[in-house]
Amino acid sequence: MIARLVHADEDSVRQVIHRFNEMGMASLDPRWAGGRPRITPDDEAFIVATAYTRPTKLGRPFTCWSLRKLAEFLAANPARIVQVGRERLRQLLHKHQISFQHTKTWKESTDPDREAKLARIEDVIEQFRTGCSRSTSSAHWRSAHTMAPAGYPRPSRRGCRRTTTSSMASGTSTAATR
Repeated sequence: MIARLVHADEDSVRQVIHRFNEMGMASLDPRWAGGRPRITPDDEAFIVATAYTRPTKLGRPFTCWSLRKLAEFLAANPARIVQVGRERLRQLLHKHQISFQHTKTWKESTDPDREAKLARIEDVIEQFRTGCSRSTSSAHWRSAHTMAPAGYPRPSRRGCRRTTTSSMASGTSTAATR
């Protein structure tokens, strides 16, 4: 009769009655929880410590973390498993003032005439800046009108250090900043 009143299966009604007899009113609260498990303060501290650790020290084959890589590492870490989505991970790291920057990779030119070409470019810029005029050929006109106007301050090269003395160099910027 109850099953017809609530438009449910008789077996479902029997299960609810048996649970009610065992647990009382608590059986009526299903305690469903959606989403991932909560992040504890210990988990949060572990996440921050892991974000500051170089991936190579943790046996990973890359030099800097991304949100995706960090979330995958935390989910599969045998020492401590922390299930966290990328957006929640980003929020936690932001709370601790950690951000992942785009990695910037660069390569120096392998051209043997590189220094001479750069010197010529700087010479042309310097001549244009001082107002020295040469021929009025179309090539000169094009280059002159695409550069900065006369009196424009020359960019200072002080403070710009080379990362290496070899003619073929490459490097990568750091990823985690505080």
